[in-house]
Amino acid sequence: MGTVSTGRARRGRRRAQEGEAAEAKPRSLRYRHLVNPFPPVRLFSDDQVESIHRTALKVLEELGIKMLLPEARALVAAAGGKEKDEVLQIDRGLVEQALKTAPSTFTVAGADEETTVTLGGANVIFAPVGGPPHASDMDGGRRPGTIADFENFVRLVESYDVLHIQTPLVEAQDVPVALRHLAFLDAQVRLCRKPPFYYSRGSAQVRDCYEIIKIARGLDQEAFEARPWIYTIINTNSPRQLDIPMLSGIIDAARAGQASIITPFTLSGAMAPITVPGALVLQHAEFLAGLVVAQLAKPGAPVAYGAFTSNVDMKSGAPAFGTPEYVHAAFGAGQLARHVDLPWRSSVATAANTVDAQAAYESQMSLWGALFGGANIFMHGAGWLEGGLTASFEKFIVDIEALQMMAEVLQPRPMEEGDLAYDAIAEVEAGGHFFGASHTMSRYQTAFYEPLVSDWSNFGRWEETGSKTAMERAHEVMKETLANYQAPPLDEGRKEALADFVARRTREGGAPID
Repeated sequence: MGTVSTGRARRGRRRAQEGEAAEAKPRSLRYRHLVNPFPPVRLFSDDQVESIHRTALKVLEELGIKMLLPEARALVAAAGGKEKDEVLQIDRGLVEQALKTAPSTFTVAGADEETTVTLGGANVIFAPVGGPPHASDMDGGRRPGTIADFENFVRLVESYDVLHIQTPLVEAQDVPVALRHLAFLDAQVRLCRKPPFYYSRGSAQVRDCYEIIKIARGLDQEAFEARPWIYTIINTNSPRQLDIPMLSGIIDAARAGQASIITPFTLSGAMAPITVPGALVLQHAEFLAGLVVAQLAKPGAPVAYGAFTSNVDMKSGAPAFGTPEYVHAAFGAGQLARHVDLPWRSSVATAANTVDAQAAYESQMSLWGALFGGANIFMHGAGWLEGGLTASFEKFIVDIEALQMMAEVLQPRPMEEGDLAYDAIAEVEAGGHFFGASHTMSRYQTAFYEPLVSDWSNFGRWEETGSKTAMERAHEVMKETLANYQAPPLDEGRKEALADFVARRTREGGAPID
C-alpha cells in the first residue's frame, strides 16, 4: 500500500501488449525520502542577505507587529516587548533568543517510520494542493468542494510515494464549519499513513484534532507531546498583522510540541512592497514575529520558515504565480531561511484557470525556483489551479508526473565502470545502433524514467489511439488510481474509538471557529 501501483500497472500492461515478458520486474520507485544533492542558488550576496535580515529586525523594533490575541501580546510584553494599541515592538534580543531555541531540523511522524518525514537540511518534502474552496474534474466540472472530493484526494495522496505529507486539499463545503475539522482529520488518519494536517481555527477545534491523532496513533498525552505528529500552517495578515486564530494556533502547537509552518503571504505591489528585497524584508519580519511567540510559548517548539512571496498583475491586482519575480523571491527566501538556520517551505503555484500550457509552465517555474532555492517543503505541489481557488483532479495527476520526474533528477547517479560503455561502443559498428547491444538489453527495462501521463508515441499512433490530450490521459490515470486504491491498515480498536469520538463530538455540535 502507498506505492505508485497505478503507474506500475500501466507499464506492465504496455509491456505485455508490446510482447515483452509478463514477468518483467517493475522498477523500484525511491521517492519516499528525497534529498536535494544540488547547491542552492545565491541570488543575493551574504552582505545583502544580512541587510535584509537587519532591516527586518528594524521593522520589528521600530514599527512592530500588530497582534490581535491578548495572550500573545502578554507573552511578548512580559519578555520585554513594547505594546501600543495592540502593536508589539520586538527587540532584536528576543529574536536572537528565539533563533537559539528553535530546532534547525525536526521530524513529523507518520503512521510508521516509512512515512515519517524530516524537515530541514537538504531533505525534500512534496505536498499536494491545500485549501481551495472548489474542486474540478472532467466529469463534474468546477464545483464547491465536498467531503467526497476531499476523501478522494486523500486516497490519491496515499497512492503516490512522491507525496510525503497531507494538506487541507479542498474545502468540504457540504460539512458545517463547526464539524469540518472532524471530517477532515478523520479522513486523513483512516485513508492515509502520511503525516496529517490540521487548521488552526481556534483552540477548541485544535483540541479535537489532537485527540483524533492520539486515538489513531495509540498515544497518551506524554507520547503525543514528545514529538510532532501533525502540523499546521500559520498565515500572517500582511502587512504586519497576526490575527486571533493564527496567534492562538502558534501557541497551541508550540505548547503541544507539534509543528507549525509560519507563512506570510506577501504579494509585491499589494500587501508588500513592490520590490523583491522589500517584500522579503516584510516576509522575514512577519515570520520572525511569529517565531518569537512560538518560542516564548515553549522554547524548542518546532517551527518552519514559510515563504509565499509573489507579485500581482498591476493591471488588475490579481495574484500572479510562477513569474520571474516569484522565482527570485524563492531564491531569496531560501537564503534567509538558511541565514536563520531553519527548515523552509515554498510552493508550486499557477494562476492558470485550466489544465493547459500556462498551468504547466507556471507550475514548473515555481517548482524549479523552490528546488534551486533549496526548499525543504513544497506545498501545493499537486493539483493547484486558478491561483489556489480550485483543486483539480487532472492537474493533480499531471503534477505527480512532474514531481516524479523531479524525484528522478534528485536520485544519486553513481558511475560504475560498466556505465562508461566502452565494450558496448566497441560492439556496435560505425553507423549502427545500440538497440540490440548486450549492454542495452541488460539495462533497458530500468534505464529510463517511464511516464505516468506523457505519451511518447508518434503522431500516427497517437491519432489511432484517440488523440488524447495530457488532461484526458490524466483523467484516466486518476480514475484508475482511485479504482485500485486500498486503505492502509488501522487497528480495529482504534478505528472503533475514532468513530465513537467523531460521532460524539458531532452530536455535541463540534467546535466553532474563533
